[in-house]
Amino acid sequence: MRALSREYGETMHIAMLSAEYPPRWGGMGSTVYHLSAALAAKGHRITVITRSGGGTAPRIEGVEVLSVGWTPVPMAFTRSYGRSAMRALKRLHASDRVDVVHLHCPMISWSAKQFESCRENIAPVVSSLHGSWLGERDGLVAASKQKEAAVWANPNDLAILLTAKHYAGYERAAVRGSSICVANSEATKRDFEARYSPPSNWDCEVVHWGVDTSMFVPLHRDDEDSVATHEAIRARYGGSRLLLAVGRLAARKGYGLLLQAFSKVHASDSQTRLVIVGRGHLRSRLQRQARALGVADAVTIESGMPFEELASLFRSADLVVYPSYYEGQGLIPLEAMASGTPVVTVNLGPLPEMVDESVGRLFEIGDSDSMAGAIMAELADPERLQEKGEAGRRRVLEKFTFEHDAGRFEAIYERAE
Repeated sequence: MRALSREYGETMHIAMLSAEYPPRWGGMGSTVYHLSAALAAKGHRITVITRSGGGTAPRIEGVEVLSVGWTPVPMAFTRSYGRSAMRALKRLHASDRVDVVHLHCPMISWSAKQFESCRENIAPVVSSLHGSWLGERDGLVAASKQKEAAVWANPNDLAILLTAKHYAGYERAAVRGSSICVANSEATKRDFEARYSPPSNWDCEVVHWGVDTSMFVPLHRDDEDSVATHEAIRARYGGSRLLLAVGRLAARKGYGLLLQAFSKVHASDSQTRLVIVGRGHLRSRLQRQARALGVADAVTIESGMPFEELASLFRSADLVVYPSYYEGQGLIPLEAMASGTPVVTVNLGPLPEMVDESVGRLFEIGDSDSMAGAIMAELADPERLQEKGEAGRRRVLEKFTFEHDAGRFEAIYERAE
């Protein structure tokens, strides 16, 4: 294997290969953007190789962005992008030596030969495991069993159902072919261990992704503008209690179950409101479900909004609810906690690694009664709710920042070989 021929502590040229990068935000795009910025702030040079067609990337000093071609076919794009990224990586290394290659899986598919070629001829490979295709598939199956709306109506979801087993082979190649793997949660690491039986000497660390703690901040009640924005948001949606759910409008996110739970919460307190923020194909179906449940007047579905508005909404909500059936990690709970807002979420997967009774509450996955009970229990004690919000902000600042991530990855890059 090709080891780094640098002195410890020297600046590095890091090739960051990610299918998502702003303006393709998403969970992966956001993490790669902020990690790149944090590493550049430490003096390293970053070259991001991402898919073309997303638009103009934000400029960051020390970060260069290269766009490559890809085939816009669900799941298959991971392979075409992977080939294009490898060609671009070879050209980059020939003109500007690369010290370490950082892949963001599973949205890039490399074969075992490609991993070997990269390690032997370019640089060590660090693979971030953001989750697994088989986990995504199982989450969709769980959503289907819970009768979530239109589980297989989305071409991307259907492609995952039909091809996850095939593309899992590329995840296995990443497990066996990377110099170091980095899972984004203990749950993701366990998932890969159970599915892919890595070798006994598998080098895999766990680094939870952080969030933007300068954008997602608590409400400043001594700041007139902040208070005015808060009051305007509360007036816009009405009621006296505001619940917030954020994420792509897809079956796996559990919005159908959320609406069932919310109907029970609303029956107990008619002044409770629910705002769902996300883009996707389920908007009209969810609106029909809300009407059928008799809560349409208390539910608002926003197709999307600028980050600044979303951040204001996070800190203006009483509670953030995150009912997803599968996540590699899940950043929404951390964004809520950074905003000083407690979180109600599922009791399985990676979510309990971030959320517990001190910052929110867990409910039984797939159980609308359990979710409704957790929401009502949290709303019943406003003083304790505020304490949990403050504790959540402290937890994020202590454990879930990109500055912390940059330090961890810097050490991982240093020992990669």
